[in-house]
Amino acid sequence: MTTPDGALALPAPAPLSGERPEWQRWALVVAVHLAGIALWELAVRVFAIQPFILPAPSKVLATLANPNYSWLKNTGVTALEVFGGYALGLVLGILCALLFITSKRLMLLVFPLLVTLNMIPKVAMGPLVIVWFSYGIGPNILITFSLCFFPILLTTIRGLNETEPELLDLVRALKGSRWQLFRYIQLPGSLPYVFSGMKVATILAVAGAVVGEFIASERGLGYLMIQVQASLDTPAVFMAVLLITGLGVLLYLLVLLLERLFITQDARIQ
Repeated sequence: MTTPDGALALPAPAPLSGERPEWQRWALVVAVHLAGIALWELAVRVFAIQPFILPAPSKVLATLANPNYSWLKNTGVTALEVFGGYALGLVLGILCALLFITSKRLMLLVFPLLVTLNMIPKVAMGPLVIVWFSYGIGPNILITFSLCFFPILLTTIRGLNETEPELLDLVRALKGSRWQLFRYIQLPGSLPYVFSGMKVATILAVAGAVVGEFIASERGLGYLMIQVQASLDTPAVFMAVLLITGLGVLLYLLVLLLERLFITQDARIQ
């Protein structure tokens, strides 16, 4: 059968073998997590494991009803440290990458110093953070920032450098401005690398906030874990870990959403 213009009507391409719709992939992920929780509950009950060693998920969830833990307040503090430090690392990481790309001299002088500073263990900096900034949310945001900054900086620099020289020469030949060169060529080409660094930084952001609360904090989920650990309140420790994990997953999903909005699927770095 032919179309009115005489061209053959081709059938829609069939999906690749083994490729699942997106909603099925997400459903499978949720199902695997729920199955893991059910297996955890079953194992604790069957083997009669003591709660202070491995509490059942039901006992872990029961700790949410205890007002002494101030779950909402402590989760809010940790969330502020995670998202605040991450946002600061994202903004300054991209801005510094742009500065390094525009000035090779600055890249030569400052970038090696940043590499050396990044090698300093952040936990070892804890006592100095207390001396310089005392306790509080601010120092923990700085620790989170210090972990998130370098991966974003590094991947952004690489993305900006991956632009094809032929495209740059073409824009220059057409008398394009420096802003047009960045807006239409360098920025779109670097976005997959930027989001790759952002994904790595989500993991480091959660770790940075918790480390900061372990070292220098009077609030937050990390601080609460230290307090309840002394009394062998393992269910509360597990609940704090789950809430911290939830913050990390939320941040990662936010990055995935932004990546979906700004980058086509074929251009994403898996």
